[in-house]
Amino acid sequence: MRFQVPQFIEVEDKIFGPLTFKQFIYVGGGVAVAVVLFLILPKFIAILLALPAILFGAALAFYKVNDKPFINMVEAFLKFHTTNKLYIWKKEEKTVIRTRGEEGDADIEQVYVPKLSDSKLKDLTWQLDLQSNQNPVTKDKISE
Repeated sequence: MRFQVPQFIEVEDKIFGPLTFKQFIYVGGGVAVAVVLFLILPKFIAILLALPAILFGAALAFYKVNDKPFINMVEAFLKFHTTNKLYIWKKEEKTVIRTRGEEGDADIEQVYVPKLSDSKLKDLTWQLDLQSNQNPVTKDKISE
């Protein structure tokens, strides 16, 4: 028994003439804001405020950045400016503890890492990442 496999599933359907449903909503929203501004404000001020609204609606509908819709860029912009950030580049003094391994082994360094979050598991993961980056394991060390 043969089944038909859907093709071109990434292409959105054109519902309103040459526009997809999303494009129609974006353009319609920009035009609706412009109409409301023209009804409420004097024409000169309405033109100054309606033009950016129409351009923003058109950008949401048609403009793509790196083959991705413009709404993704707006979402990333808003998310970046509204979420908390962790700044790590501020240099702090580190406490280094050196221990001597068995005969012939190299020194082992343990680096003290300040508390970064409330979760001990996240802090431990961060510390292990730091140590693995400082002392990469090679095939020679494994075979010995």
